[in-house]
Amino acid sequence: MISTGGKLLDDSSEEIIDSLKSLGMTRNLATTVAYLSNVSEASSQEIEMKTGLRQPEVSVAMRSMREHDWISIHNEKVTGKGRPTKIYTLKTPFDNIVKHYESKIREENEARMRIIDKLKDLAK
Repeated sequence: MISTGGKLLDDSSEEIIDSLKSLGMTRNLATTVAYLSNVSEASSQEIEMKTGLRQPEVSVAMRSMREHDWISIHNEKVTGKGRPTKIYTLKTPFDNIVKHYESKIREENEARMRIIDKLKDLAK
């Protein structure tokens, strides 16, 4: 169990993270997706504290999630001076993220099968 002072990622979350990693997702992205799928929204600081990831790791994961259009971002004004805090919400349902990888793996396997078929034809 990942204990990070606040909410922890339980055994189920760890299993999700391991499964996502086995599909080709990075550990940081898998951890962030698993965390955001269990909360309504979170700041990058919350994600860091709850998952044990470092700030640069969260930033890289968020960049990837933005590229896939899996998250929405809004700013929350902080009291006093300073920049607003970015709040992240997983806008793509977790099932759709899994389907993205399912489709990707199917395409890769079909491409491999075409190569095998071609090799069989060449070997005749």
